[in-house]
Amino acid sequence: MMAVWNRWIVALLMFSAVFTITQADLPRAAAQEPAAAAPAAPAGAPAAPAPKPKSRFVWFIMSSGLIGLFILILSIYFVATVIRLFIELRLDVAMPTEVVAQCEQLLANRDYQGLYDAANHSSSLYGKLVSVGIAELPSGLAEAREVMDRNCDAETVDMERKISMLAVLGTLGPMIGLVGTLKGMIASFAVIALSDTQLKASEVAGGISEALLLTFEGVALSVPAIYFFAVFKNRVAKISVETLLAADELVRRLVQQAKKPGAAPAAQTHPVRG
Repeated sequence: MMAVWNRWIVALLMFSAVFTITQADLPRAAAQEPAAAAPAAPAGAPAAPAPKPKSRFVWFIMSSGLIGLFILILSIYFVATVIRLFIELRLDVAMPTEVVAQCEQLLANRDYQGLYDAANHSSSLYGKLVSVGIAELPSGLAEAREVMDRNCDAETVDMERKISMLAVLGTLGPMIGLVGTLKGMIASFAVIALSDTQLKASEVAGGISEALLLTFEGVALSVPAIYFFAVFKNRVAKISVETLLAADELVRRLVQQAKKPGAAPAAQTHPVRG
């Protein structure tokens, strides 16, 4: 799913860049028609009312154009991704309190088979690590810990894959803003190059303001994306380390308890493999 999103984003970016650059000076070329073509007002006629100035909101929408719309879509996707990551990347999800309490209770009751079954049926990271660790105990505690480390690394990579799109947005934002900068500067210099009469400051300033506005929008998307990528990167590291330590501690205590006399019935001494 993430790969499909990446391909769609790149395709939309390329389309918007080509379309907006090629169409950059069309509206401004139409605006350069000689104003003298308008019929002169008859003498004594009342002066025409002054045109109503555009509101800032309308100017913002018109200046942003398709590139601004594309940045808005990415911003909505960014907000939705951050909310989803805040929900999924929590220690309570990786190590649910009820699963930990159940495993502790089964260990205290010396029900090793029940402990393995409870951990194996849990979809949490803690349950996965405990189940693979117990399954490898017949090969020794060192081998069980190594298998738990490898599984924890694999789960960590999967969690980091979920936050990788934030890094993509952090890198993509300034690039999209740069496309807008080039488009606005091309439009401004096109007015200067194609004008045979006196220049209008509003036409030249329109392209420059468009360039600065789109640059600002791209940076405004990039900065929070980079920040939240660092936040979730640290959160993933903390979750994986704390969960692995808790699972390793449980497996270690299980081994120590099983070595004591009368630890468990023979049928429950070795857990059934997965």
